[in-house]
Amino acid sequence: MGIIERGVQTAGTDDPLEEGRFDGDKLMAGEFDPSGRRRQRVRLRQCLDGLGRLLADKRFDRPKNLMGLEIELNLAGADGLPRMMNAEVLERIGSHDFQTELGQCNLEVNIVPHRLRGRVLDQLSEELRTGLSYADRKAREVSSEIVMIGILPTLAADDLGSTSLSYDDRYKLLNEQMLAARGEDFLIDIEGRERFTYASASIAPEAACTSVQLHLQVTPGRFADAWNAAQAVAAVQIAIGANSPFVFGHEAWRESRPPLFLQATDVRPPEIAAQGTRPRTWFGERWIGSAYELFEENLRYFPPLLSTGEDEDPLRVLDEGGVPELQELALHNGTIYRWNRPVYDVVDGVPHLRVENRVLPAGPTVTDVIANAAFYYGLVRALAEEPRPVWTRLPFAAAAANFDAACRHGIDAVLQWPKSGRSASLARTSAVRLVREELLPLAASGLDSWGVEPADRDRYLGVIEERCKLRVNGASWQTATYHRALAGGLDRDAALAAMTRRYCALMRTDAPVHTWPTDLSG
Repeated sequence: MGIIERGVQTAGTDDPLEEGRFDGDKLMAGEFDPSGRRRQRVRLRQCLDGLGRLLADKRFDRPKNLMGLEIELNLAGADGLPRMMNAEVLERIGSHDFQTELGQCNLEVNIVPHRLRGRVLDQLSEELRTGLSYADRKAREVSSEIVMIGILPTLAADDLGSTSLSYDDRYKLLNEQMLAARGEDFLIDIEGRERFTYASASIAPEAACTSVQLHLQVTPGRFADAWNAAQAVAAVQIAIGANSPFVFGHEAWRESRPPLFLQATDVRPPEIAAQGTRPRTWFGERWIGSAYELFEENLRYFPPLLSTGEDEDPLRVLDEGGVPELQELALHNGTIYRWNRPVYDVVDGVPHLRVENRVLPAGPTVTDVIANAAFYYGLVRALAEEPRPVWTRLPFAAAAANFDAACRHGIDAVLQWPKSGRSASLARTSAVRLVREELLPLAASGLDSWGVEPADRDRYLGVIEERCKLRVNGASWQTATYHRALAGGLDRDAALAAMTRRYCALMRTDAPVHTWPTDLSG
């Protein structure tokens, strides 16, 4: 999931290193001796003060209705097993649209920002299919294949150690800093349908998690409403889009990325965690009133891990009439892994803010990805404009509990949601019923408000409706097919590999996952 996250040109990617915003050889960690850490806090405070002035002076870009999309990908062989060769594949692809990720079995594709209007969904679908098809052809030249999936089921814990990190000093540096902050191995302990425990001497297990990241550029005045709406619906996104039921060959939660990502990046020793100290990967703890509050929380709760080494004085830049890059603030923000993250960026000398939604797993197909995006963008627009917003009626603790329930149970999750009408009470309802009866109509109205063509709206929201009707998503398909393979006499490893090969074949048809057969033939 982009272990060091970036900022980019408009509403696209989110890792400040991988797009060249920060050169890897300029990043600094060794300066964090006692006096160096104090200096870094001063730099970050100056950046936060600069952000506060920009907000007060209303210096941000005007509304453009821009959205961006990026997808993290896996590499596997024809046998369904992981392939640690992203450098070779990226050299063959030869396009800046594809970038490295943390693990050698990962890469990422970025789609240029688009305006949310007209036939944008079909346009995104066509661009994504074309790009992935080209990348897959190039990967096959070196006996590899592109796979869109939340966690590759055939990945083993031994596949992801420090030697499996991508060949770049920035990953090595972050790994060293996070390991030093923790002071001991990272413990992975996930109890789902099976329990998996593993001690890792590096952050490499995070590379198992591959996601779709949806960006929405918003004005400062609309940021809080968009972020709160995104937080409120994160559980629903997971419930209908879960696609990561296996962790290193063990059947875990229906969407296992959140617990795995949290534990693989958890720099708190157990004693510190027991005191209630916040992890660097977290859902949050309250609704907000401005983007500033999130950046301020970053400084208040989380010590910096890295520095850019830049000498920018944000307040001086503002005094001279310029716009500060706030690089230290952006880098620090990029090492704190919120499921809905604030992003500050500057394009052509004009600053803007984005909500970056990091909830969804990759895949299963391009059609499924675009359907998930249509549901998200429509729903956030509609909920953000409601006269009595859902977050004024839904306690934040309930939203966090919903997220946990959706990760554990996927499309079978039962969620808490405010009752209709003027009542302030909550009702427990199945995720699929909530989506079909209440949220899909809202998403449709939101897409209408964006100006999306009805044909696009109906096609992609129809995919969500059919998933709910049949109670099938990527996670339920994977587990059903895996258990069918076990019942047919295959052992665990063979069943996982057979299921993964079948998944890859069906993924390339672009038929949405709710239409896939669960047998291994074909």
